[in-house]
Amino acid sequence: MGKINRKFIIILLLVLLLSGAIGGGLYWLNAPKNHLYRPGGNLLARDSSIPGNAGPLEQIMVNPGDKVAADTVVARVDDQLIKTKTAGIIVETQTELGKIFNPGEAVATMIMPSDLRVVGHIDENKSLDQVKIGQRVIFTVDAFGSKQYLGTVDEISQTSRQSDVVFNISGSRQVKQFDVKIRFDTDQYPELKNGMSAKIWIYKN
Repeated sequence: MGKINRKFIIILLLVLLLSGAIGGGLYWLNAPKNHLYRPGGNLLARDSSIPGNAGPLEQIMVNPGDKVAADTVVARVDDQLIKTKTAGIIVETQTELGKIFNPGEAVATMIMPSDLRVVGHIDENKSLDQVKIGQRVIFTVDAFGSKQYLGTVDEISQTSRQSDVVFNISGSRQVKQFDVKIRFDTDQYPELKNGMSAKIWIYKN
């Protein structure tokens, strides 16, 4: 009886493994029909400078990566305290104490997490005409391997990236690239950071 049970279990496991392999193969065969294009990209947020007054930099009170509230003191220039106007994350600071600042020169730079987007760079000849606002997006981030994140197409650039062109071997002209911005729930994915590299799947529906 024990031998029969063992054989039955082994056969059942083999059937399950075979079914999984077939299902996975069918998924990857059908996947290209579901998504338009898989561009590379980066996580980016619009940054804003925190300007100081004229005078020497006496003290920096924040570091890159710090989350700060509105009206947080970030530096002291001469005898003036420099504060944030809004909440955000510090991404860059001046570190040269004693440096003489001009009026309005940035002592630090910050971003707002809610502004974070995945920015994909799509060749003009790779289904760009089929990309629409609101389309579903799945993306992965190099820092977290194969973990999948969900988003939607939020913005499609109206002009090409002038500095980024791709040589088209089928002709003499260069293929231009356009930015596609993907919005996602930054509260749901707090581990995602400005500047990370990503791979993007934009789906037709």
